[in-house]
Amino acid sequence: MENELYQQAREAVARAELLSLAAETDIQRQAVQKEIQRARHALQSAFAKSSPAEQDQLAMMEDHLHSIGENDSYF
Repeated sequence: MENELYQQAREAVARAELLSLAAETDIQRQAVQKEIQRARHALQSAFAKSSPAEQDQLAMMEDHLHSIGENDSYF
């Protein structure tokens, strides 16, 4: 059975990354910040119901979200 929360977390991280790549205006940058927060929440929700392998991947996604925020000087 597929872990729906895990899939939602993956999609949220992907959306945050795509938005961060395209953000040029202050409003777009604010949208990125909100999407990063949504993705972090999705990761936290998925963690408890994930297998150890999925938890490892979720931790890597969390690190990736952190790097998105660090790499963008507007955060």
